[in-house]
Amino acid sequence: MILSASILSADFTDLRGQVQQAEQAGVDWIHVDVMDGHFVPNISMGAFMVETCKRITRLPLDVHLMIEKPERHIQAFINAGADYISVHIEGNPNIHRTLQALRSAGVHPGIALNPGTPASHVSAVLPFVDYVLAMTVNPGFSGQSFIPQVAGKVSEIRKMLDQMNPQASIEVDGGITAENLPIIQTAGANIIVAATAIFRHPEGIAAGVRNLRSAGLN
Repeated sequence: MILSASILSADFTDLRGQVQQAEQAGVDWIHVDVMDGHFVPNISMGAFMVETCKRITRLPLDVHLMIEKPERHIQAFINAGADYISVHIEGNPNIHRTLQALRSAGVHPGIALNPGTPASHVSAVLPFVDYVLAMTVNPGFSGQSFIPQVAGKVSEIRKMLDQMNPQASIEVDGGITAENLPIIQTAGANIIVAATAIFRHPEGIAAGVRNLRSAGLN
């Protein structure tokens, strides 16, 4: 299990301290959610935040672009130091070209899909990605409740990947807790994004990471 800590729920008055605590607690990646206020109803971080995290930590930076026309912006995130970049299938007719550009730049390309998007919509690009990001909440805001029906879609994606691209991973993001983590892992996800469960755990960041690790299947 790869645990990616989403800074969307971090305390930005002490971002360095929060990220370093997560790193010391044993997370594997740092997850950065980028929202433009158009693709999703919220506005969040840009490439400057990826560059900031690059200075704070040596952990891989996992960037999720919830933006319109991502092909116009991927170079900025590549330059900022992103190691993994996922772009959405929804509303992106040139998605294959965008994924090719990411791989050519040495970045791990991922394809993301919203809870309401069928698994079949990503089938054509599965051979060209290193991971699929299945949203387990409607994207835009931290702290939402996990949508359990997405587990079935994760299973569908895993079956398709086993046929077309067995080395690829499945990442899940949204409302992941120690209680639902085994469900989503059993469905086939091996990259777990957690925000509130880590950065807003009532006993602190280290306890949040421990809680997730102890609940995980591996």
